[in-house]
Order: sequence, then structure tokens, then C-alpha cells
Amino acid sequence: MGVPAFFRWLSRKYPSIIVHCVEEKGKQCNGVRIPVDTTRPNPNDVEFDNLYLDMNGIIHPCTHPEDKPAPKNEDEMMVAIFEYIDRLFNIVRPRRVLYMAIDGVAPRAKMNQQRSRRFRASKEGVELAEEKGRIREEIIQRGGYLPPEQIKERFDSNCITPGTEFMDNLAQCLRYYIADRISNDPGWKNITVILSDASVPGEGEHKIMDFIRRQRAQPNHDPNTHHCLCGADADLIMLGLATHEPNFTIIREEFKPNKPRPCALCGQMGHEIKDCEGTAREKQGEHDEFAGSMPVSEQEFIFIRLCVLREYLARELTMASLPFPFDFERSIDDWVFMCFFVGNDFLPHLPSLEIREGAIDRLVSIYKDVVHKTGGYLTQNGYVNLERVELIMQAVGVAEDNIFKKRKEDDESFKRRMKEKRKRMKAEQQGPAFLTTGQFAPQALGRRDRPEPVQNARHQAYGMRMQAREQNNKDAAQSLKAMMRNGGNSSAEPSGGANSRGLKRKAEDSDSEPEPEDNVRLWEDGWKQRYYKTKFDVDVTDDDFRQKVVQSYVEGLCWVLRYYYQGCASWKWYFPFHYAPFASDFKDIKEMFKDFEKGTKPFKPLEQLMGVFPAASGNFLPSTWRNLMSSSDSSIIDFYPDDFAIDLNGKKYAWQGVALLPFVDERRLRAALTDVYPDLSPEEVKRNSLGSDVLFLGSSHPLFDFIQELYRTESNEGTEIPAELCHGIQGMLNLDNNPILPNETVVSPIPTLRDISHNGSIGVKFKDPQYADDFVFKAVLLPGAKIPTKVLKPGDWERGNREPWRPQLGFNPNRQQAHLDQSGFRALSHSVNRNQHSGQYSNTPPPNSYQRGHHRPSHGGGHQPFPHSRQSLLGAPPSYQQPQYPRQQQQQQQHYGGGGGGQGHGWDRAMQAQRSSYQQNMARGPGGGGAGGYQQRYEQRRDDWPERRDNWSQQHQGYSSGRGYPAPPPSKRYTWNNN
Repeated sequence: MGVPAFFRWLSRKYPSIIVHCVEEKGKQCNGVRIPVDTTRPNPNDVEFDNLYLDMNGIIHPCTHPEDKPAPKNEDEMMVAIFEYIDRLFNIVRPRRVLYMAIDGVAPRAKMNQQRSRRFRASKEGVELAEEKGRIREEIIQRGGYLPPEQIKERFDSNCITPGTEFMDNLAQCLRYYIADRISNDPGWKNITVILSDASVPGEGEHKIMDFIRRQRAQPNHDPNTHHCLCGADADLIMLGLATHEPNFTIIREEFKPNKPRPCALCGQMGHEIKDCEGTAREKQGEHDEFAGSMPVSEQEFIFIRLCVLREYLARELTMASLPFPFDFERSIDDWVFMCFFVGNDFLPHLPSLEIREGAIDRLVSIYKDVVHKTGGYLTQNGYVNLERVELIMQAVGVAEDNIFKKRKEDDESFKRRMKEKRKRMKAEQQGPAFLTTGQFAPQALGRRDRPEPVQNARHQAYGMRMQAREQNNKDAAQSLKAMMRNGGNSSAEPSGGANSRGLKRKAEDSDSEPEPEDNVRLWEDGWKQRYYKTKFDVDVTDDDFRQKVVQSYVEGLCWVLRYYYQGCASWKWYFPFHYAPFASDFKDIKEMFKDFEKGTKPFKPLEQLMGVFPAASGNFLPSTWRNLMSSSDSSIIDFYPDDFAIDLNGKKYAWQGVALLPFVDERRLRAALTDVYPDLSPEEVKRNSLGSDVLFLGSSHPLFDFIQELYRTESNEGTEIPAELCHGIQGMLNLDNNPILPNETVVSPIPTLRDISHNGSIGVKFKDPQYADDFVFKAVLLPGAKIPTKVLKPGDWERGNREPWRPQLGFNPNRQQAHLDQSGFRALSHSVNRNQHSGQYSNTPPPNSYQRGHHRPSHGGGHQPFPHSRQSLLGAPPSYQQPQYPRQQQQQQQHYGGGGGGQGHGWDRAMQAQRSSYQQNMARGPGGGGAGGYQQRYEQRRDDWPERRDNWSQQHQGYSSGRGYPAPPPSKRYTWNNN
């Protein structure tokens, strides 16, 4: 889940860490899609070795997207996941390893958060259905129009949990997908693919970190490996820093707030369900050709360069005159540790530390002041020095009272500003009380459609009187309706103007918005007494209870840091409270923690489902297990409340509050499941077992023959990977029970996709290198590691948030930016379709570029666009433009129809092509600029085109049938080369 608001704060404070991805798009020739050749150099001017995919960040947006229509069934969901991975592979283009990690059974500390999220999702789904039914009934009673309610099964996102049939099907589909890509895509042929599905315990991102830790502890590891991790969680940034790898980059979707969403009732854009009025749908397009379609834009991606973040932190954390040697790597670990206090997936944040209030900056400032007294760093290799941490907490505790008072002042100031803003907006919307019409009506400056003069003044005056009378009749009708609703009591009408009679005044129109009651009042004296009484139902004088809460929180800090740097220290530990203590309560914490229990084991998948699912999601469980959630005779029925309270805890929205759910008692749960374990079917027993990672590679990989020999000899013992055959990767190999073998047909689990008849891949079980229980992974830079070239310039340190920001495309800071002059804008205006009458603010996309983002000009008659400057400069007819300059045509397609991450890059390439051709023309002398010179060169190029086309096809025969590329499926719903 990550840390709320952490990425927003980080990107604003350190803006140079972000660069926009350059994405090369596939071409289309004669109706056949030509995929991107990922064997070519990366267009982002950087080469990555390893790509790691936190798959849950891909599964969720593909199965239940928020900005486009949801897939109709599981098959379409799997295809969407395949296409998403294809896009990421096209952008990153790893050369050694592709690691796919799906969340498996999580530690108990994370299961509490998963339980809260799933119970919330179930409750919000029920409340939304009730609200939709109530509003629908009200609108229909008023005479409004709503489309008929569609009865379809709602996709329960809770099925994206280990142990469900959905996750088992996903694992099978990904095995097929990997085999298909290795067999058919040249960019996949020499890489090692590792799939860690939901049967392997551990969260996806921490399985990735464990792989990196164990590989970099091997003697054959390349210390200059360039890692790229894909995921949307903010804690991935801290995990990347914790590896101490100098070349680490994170790729994620670019967050764009306030995306338009359709109303859940009428399906129209521009309002939410609570504001729906049941008006008839407006026509979409000139002939309503876009009815039922949502205008969507392709999601863009950004890179987060952790090497640049290290530059920022090196300047911020460097301290002079220390009583001990300064170690930048140790200070990085301390910074990561201090970020835990503002929130993480396992502990609630301290009440006095809010990231939106600059809590991390406050902690860093205190850290630099106190570190002289501590005599050393707070952490080392994932182990915490509690005596030094106590000094930091006491310094925060001294300022707690002022922090709470300042928070209240800022909150009141914000409310005053918002109140004034609402008044201004309301005044602007209402306008003057009376507006004249006709020739005396106010008109905007520069308008061409001047009003016609009054021809009949008496008739005009009569119309104005009738308009006022009609308005009075409407007001009287509204007042009468309000009187009838109030039982004939006219005094119940709210006071106000003529337009407000009979209408219930909305909360946003009132002077003060209703706020949740806050009984703690941290800004007033006695806040600690009220906090413990309200949140824990104990008196503040109960020192033993407060020490118990602090001790659990201290254990949590040690557990989280160990989890980040050494792996899961205990699968059983969790924080047993809903709220955190105050910083001033951290006293004498040195002896509060010794070590965690050894030898703990994770839950099994179905056991975890029983621990995190509400009763409404019991359909994913066996019937006898499901009865334990709903039967009144169940011994654990109290674990599954039908309703529960949400404590806003000083927040405004319900999703920010604390779900007050009972904690699951592991012993009671296991005892209750003992009686229903015999009821499991063989398929359910298989889904309830723990699995292992699977390694895949192609026939051209150096390790291919070695693995094939293992299957030929039927070796039943684990075999070590020869490091020299697999880019220094080491681990143990075991034969797979259901292997994917070369030259054997791989059956497609999706009906619309064909089987792989000529399989060129092989799969085998893989296990990371094992170490002793007391082994400590060193959090240091490895010998031989080369620090990347410095990126930040002196001006980057003083860059503020108010200065204009220009995005950087790719890793090359010298990439030339494109600029359009007046002639460029004229050429662009000639190329767009002018037959649109929906207005410049319409959400309807242009017809020529709507279909999947590809610009397809018509081949029939009609108006031909004016040849713009690029065509006239090259002197070639439009029909020959694409074969002569395929890259330029590709970039033009990206700009006009792609809508993806390469728009700016497309203009850049196009402008470079213009400049280079212009310079070559000028260098040839005066003879080259005439029409005859251009025509002569064009005729020569046209005559040479068949020969060049043959040469091109020989060089790129990987995309032809000779390289084993199968034909696309008849349905064309999915092809392996889709963007």
C-alpha cells in the first residue's frame, strides 16, 4: 500500500529525481501490426540489466480500472495484464533478468492491514449499492430519466488474494505468456525470466528485495548491475535505497489527479452520483457515433532515479565536526528508518508526525542536532540502537504541544480561505439579480454574433414580463411542495431569498461545513489524558498500559527495519493496537526489545483468506470454511462482524480513518480450522500448499542445455546454477512437476489465444541461495561499484516549487526540446478534422484518432488536408512518406494519435528530421534546393525502394514467419505485439 503522500512530498522537494519515459510505438503497414524491436538500444538513453515487476500493481488496474471500461471476463483481464507487461518491457528492455513477483501469503503484521482494506471494500460496495438504489428511486419519482439498470456480476477485487481460483488461474496464464514471449519475441530470447506466483510466501516487493540481497551477497554478483523496479507503492523508494545498489531506478505510472469519471447511475461525465439529476444524455458526436464510449488516454510512465535522490540526500545529510567518521551509507539507513515514523504498512504513524506538515524535514533537523550526542548512527545493517532512538523521540516529544497547536491554526486558516473561495465562486455563478435581454443584453468583448436590434419594443417588454411571471410561478410551486412535505407547516420553510424557498439548503452553501466530532482536541490542554481515554479506554495514569503500547511500537520499529534489510524476522509478530503512542512516551526503551521468536512459519493460503476476508467474500472459500464466517454456532464468528465503526481520528474522509476491527487470534483460528481441513478437495489442497519460484529461459540462453540435461537425467536432487552461464546469478534448481519443455505444445489457458506448437522455452524450479539463520546481509556499497555521474547542477539545489518546471524525457539531459512557431501551428490546424461541432471543451475525442490511439486517414474522396511543412520540405507525395521515412512517420503517428508517453519525443524527432534535411540541402549548394533536384532524388529513391525493402526484410526476418512468429488469432483481441 505504501506511505500516503510520501511520493508527492518527495517529488516536490527533489524534482530532478523524475524523468518521463520515452516509449517507442509499434508500426502498422497494410493492416499488419509490426511490433517494436526491443533488441535495439533503449530510446531512453540508458540500458537496464534487470527488470522487477511488483505484479499486484499491474493486476489491480487491469482487472478493475478506474478510467476506462472494465474487462468483461477473466480472459480479457489476463489479456490486459499481458499487454501491460509488454508496454513495460518495451520501455525498459532488460538485458539479463525479468523477475515477476505476485503477492503471496504476507506476514501477520501485514495481514492486519489487508484485513482492514478488504472489510472496507466490502462495506463500501454495499453502501454504494444502497446509495445508487436510493438516488435512482428519487430521480425516477421526480420524472428524471435514467438508463435501465444493468444486472451484471460485480467483480470482487478481494479475489486478488493468495489461495483463490483467480490467482491460481493467473499463475497458469503467466506461465503460458512467458513461454510465448521467449519462443516468439527476439527481445526475450537471451534473458532469464523468474516467476514467483501467489503460492510463494511473501509480499511481491519483498520477494524482489530478498532476491537482490541474496544475489549481491554472492561473489559472482556484478556490483554495477542496473536495476529497474516497477511498482506504485511509495515504500519502494525506501526499499531501493536500502539495497545500496548505485544504479537503481523505479518506473511507475504518472499520477494525474482529478481524472474525469462517469456517473455510476446515468453514465455521463461531469458530475458524481450524488449530483445526478437524471437528464437525458447528450449526443456524442455528430451522429452519436461515440455513444457508450469513454474518452481515455493511454497511461504514461515516469522514472524515479534513486541515484539522483542519493545526490540530494548526500547534500542534506552531510554533517561536519562529528565525533565519529561520517558514513553516507549509514546516514541513508537512518533516513529510511526515520521515514517509518510517518507511516508504513505495519505501524500507525505517531500522532505528532504528519508528512503533509513537514514531519520528515523536522526529523532530519532533529537528527542532525542530536547526532552529536548519540555518539553514532541510529541503525546498522537493519538493527536499531534504541538508546539513540530515544534521544530523537524525546526531542520530538518536547515539541508535540506546539505541533498540535500549529496544526489547529493551519486547519482554521485553511477553512477560512476555502469559505471565502466558495463565496467568491457562488457570487460569480449567480451574477447580477436581473439581466436585460435583446440588444441591451451584456455581450463578451470580441464576439462576432452581435444581437439583433429590437424590432417591436412592446412585444419585447411583454416577453420580459411573462418571463418574470413564469419564474414567480415556479417559486410558488416549490414553496407549495415544501409546505406539503412539512405537513402544511409553512414556518418550516428555510429563510432566504425567493430562489431558496422550499429548498433544503446544502452543506456547501452554508457558512460552516459539518465536521466529525473530535473528542480528543489535541490542541487543548489535557490532550494526552483525553487521547488514552478515548482511543484505549484507559486512564493516562496507567503507566503499565502505556509502557505496553510503547514496547509494542518499539518492537514494530525493529521488525520493520529488519524486514527491509534482512528479510522477515518473524511471521507471527504484529502490532496489537489500532493507535500509536506519543513521542513523549518513549522513555527507557533501551531494554524493551531483545529479539524475535525463531522458526516461525507463514500461514497457508486458505488460512490467510480466513484471516483477512469478510463474510461477504466467503464465496472464494470452501463451503464448510465459509460457514465459520456466518454460522451463529461458529467459535470464531466474532472475527467477522457485519458492521464496524470507522474512527476518523482527526481526518476528514472515511478512507483516512481507522477501521475498528477485532484482531484475529491465531490459536483460535487454527483450532477452528482443524475440524474443516478434511473437507478440502484435491484441487483445494493443491491451492492451499506453498510453492516455489520457476525459472524460464530460451534455447539461445547459455544455461538452456544445462537445464535440459537435468530433465534428461531426471535428477531429483537440487543442483546449483553455474554462475558463468547465467550472468552471475546463483541458486538451486529442481525439476518442475508440470514443466514447460522445448518442442512440446503449450496449451493456452485462454480460449481466444492459440496454443504454442513450436515452444522454444524451458522451465525449472528455482530457489535463492540459502544462508545461515544468523547471517547478516551488509548494507554497504560493494567493492568495485561505480558511482554514477553526478546529475544535479548548482541551480537544482535552489529550485523552488513555484518556478516553472520542464519535464525531462529519458536519461539524456541534453535532449533537444521541440518548439512550434506560427507556421507549425498553421500546419497542425490544417491536419486536424474541422467537421466537429461539439466545442473545444468537449470530452468527445476526434474521430480520426479515437480508435485505439492510431491515426487512420481516409482513403476515399472528400477534403484533402493541406500538405504541411514536413511534406513540402521533403518534396515527396504523401503516399510515399512512410516508406521513405518510417521513423518520422512513426513519430507523427505518436503525436497525432498515440496519446502515450512519447508525444514530446515525437515532435522532437520530427523537428530534428526537418533541421537535418534542411542543413543537408543547404550544404549541397544552390542546385539542390530547386524542384528539379528534389524530384530527381525522389525518383532515384523510389527506384531503389524494392531493393532496400528486400534488404530490410532480410535484416528483420525475426518478424517474419521464418523466425517462428505465428499468425494473430482470428478475433484480433490480443496479439503478442500489442502495445
